[in-house]
Order: sequence, then structure tokens, then C-alpha cells
Amino acid sequence: MAKKMLKVRQTGSPIRRSQDQRATLVGLGLNKIGRERELEDTPAVRGMIRKVSHMVEIVED
Repeated sequence: MAKKMLKVRQTGSPIRRSQDQRATLVGLGLNKIGRERELEDTPAVRGMIRKVSHMVEIVED
């Protein structure tokens, strides 16, 4: 069975955001606006996306 993947794109800047939100972006593999990563759909990744939902979007293929 293939693992479900999510494609996440950074849409907002981490400037003037808290240190933990910046660290969450780095943990997702994002640190520049427009950068995309394909991540495994796990509860941990979903939680990280929820924490910085105002700076990222899930890209539909």
C-alpha cells in the first residue's frame, strides 16, 4: 500500500513570527516563500501544518 503524501507550499513570511513557528517551518523543510515539499500524511505532519496554517497551503495536484 502506497503512503499518502501531501504537497505543502509556503505562502507567508516567518518575519515577526514566534520562534516556535519558525522552527515548525524548518521542520517541514520550508524556509522561503514559494518553496514546496512533499511530505508523508501523518498526524504529526498534520499538526505542524495546522500550527503554521496561516503561512502554508496544501497544493492539490
